[in-house]
Amino acid sequence: MEENHASALESIANGDHHDAGEYNSHSSSNNNDHGWQKVTYQKRQRKNKAAESINNQNKLVPGAVISGGDSVFRGVEKAAEERVRRRQEAQRAAAAANADAIGAVPARSKLRSDDEYGEDSDDEAVPQNAKAGEEEKKSKPKKPKKPKVTVAEAAAKIDVNALTAELIQLPQFEEHIQVMKLADFFGWAFSAVTSAQFPWVKMFKESTVAKIADIPISHIPEDIYKTSIDWISQRSVQSLGSFILESLDKILADLASQRVGGKGAKKGVQQASSKSQVAVFTVVAMVLRRKPDVLISILPTLRENSKYQGQDNLPVIVWMIVQASQGDLAVGLYAWAHNVLPLVCGKSSNPQSRDLVLQLVERILSMPKARTILINGAVRKGERLVPPSALEILIGVTFPAPSARVKATERFEAVYPTLKDVALAGSQGSKAMKQVSQQILSFAVKAAGETSTPELSNEAAGIFIWCLTQSAECFRQWDKVYEGNLRASVTVLKKLSDQWKEHATKISPLDPMRETLKSFRHKNEKALEGEAESAEQERLVKDADKYCKTLLGKLSRGSGCKKSVAFIVLALAVGAAVVSPNMESWDWNKLTVFFSSENPFL
Repeated sequence: MEENHASALESIANGDHHDAGEYNSHSSSNNNDHGWQKVTYQKRQRKNKAAESINNQNKLVPGAVISGGDSVFRGVEKAAEERVRRRQEAQRAAAAANADAIGAVPARSKLRSDDEYGEDSDDEAVPQNAKAGEEEKKSKPKKPKKPKVTVAEAAAKIDVNALTAELIQLPQFEEHIQVMKLADFFGWAFSAVTSAQFPWVKMFKESTVAKIADIPISHIPEDIYKTSIDWISQRSVQSLGSFILESLDKILADLASQRVGGKGAKKGVQQASSKSQVAVFTVVAMVLRRKPDVLISILPTLRENSKYQGQDNLPVIVWMIVQASQGDLAVGLYAWAHNVLPLVCGKSSNPQSRDLVLQLVERILSMPKARTILINGAVRKGERLVPPSALEILIGVTFPAPSARVKATERFEAVYPTLKDVALAGSQGSKAMKQVSQQILSFAVKAAGETSTPELSNEAAGIFIWCLTQSAECFRQWDKVYEGNLRASVTVLKKLSDQWKEHATKISPLDPMRETLKSFRHKNEKALEGEAESAEQERLVKDADKYCKTLLGKLSRGSGCKKSVAFIVLALAVGAAVVSPNMESWDWNKLTVFFSSENPFL
């Protein structure tokens, strides 16, 4: 047995693989396999034997007697060493390739031996040098940081000659394109300004209206500003209005992108360059300050299009109105009353929006001679700065129920008197004032009947009486709504009775009032003859009838007194004419005016 084993090993050493395979098969069948033959895959067996020989080096099988042991495994060892050498060379080549390639680090590399196929491939992965990639990244040269340029620094570098040269070339384009070209010029001028130097979204959100009013126009040199607005003044309102709307779209788009990006963005990460935004804000401010009427032309679009509405967009709209106010206070108040004030009573009303609304009107009213300017210009091109609908809102927010008072109420109380005067300003008796007074009376009569808020009821009654002084039609309008607004009518009648001397001189003629009071008495008598709906209703009818009697009595006494005094004065005049021959010294024109008035002695 030992001799057979030794001869087999000797045949392996001599390369006689075929005989060795036959010997293994024959010897195994002669042992305890009972005739069964074991089939082995020779290639994989060679592979396992080679690995085992490398691990065990020159270990021999216990009990085996081998002659010339150093040469028995030499062939196997050489094959293994050759494989190891090839593997190491491949690893070094892969490492060198990784070092040369920038930014491309393979996750895994596989090598196959010359005698491996498909499924029998050597799956041993070539280890990657992870640290090499990290060191490569660290060793990459850092790009030099661009110097930070502020808006003021960029504005100071604008050359007025370059601006003039640019403006000279613009007439070749359509007017709308010309304004866009001006914005492009300022975009180039502010190209080095990043969003970090012009964080307008943060400024508008966290700053007061007073602080954002001059952003960024305060940084523009005087000669650049003057050259620009002189050119803008020659452009049409239509082309400038289109530019303002397009610019506003860009501003709101930037606002939306920063708002969305800011939720998932890391702190300190700035958005892309805002050179276009600096330029857009600059040119928009120039346009609105030089030609405020442009804002008036786009206000309907701002009211009707939902994309310009909302709490997030309000600071931008307020900023635009402030710019127009710098050029014309009346335009600023008009825009505030028509577009901004309604927000305080809408669904979007909240403390932040109310604060912005108040900041804007407080700034407008704080300007020098603001009250005089606004009252004298209360009507602009046929439209009132503060229309009746705005006055109705103002009354409600200034005189709320005690339980509905908020921090902003006191601020509304402070600005209300001036705004009320602007709302009621106008030529007494004019056609326009007659229409306005009838519109105001329609909501004043309802407010005057509020029992839960005495301050509101009293203020509304005073405005109601003002309407009566503007148009005789208001007495007829009152007669129509008298029975449906009995409580408000009692409040107005009482106020008229108590303050008759103050109001009598303003009501002219008196005949419409006399006729209206008689109509009220007739309606009161009918109501008292029938069954009253309630005791409260009966009390109101009696109170109304009492004040009607009082006022009719004052009207009658005033009329009688007027006739008596007129007779006395006429008699004295005739006597004086007989006594004094110098009739030219009498001022007959004054006497004529005196007697032509309805109530000169009241």
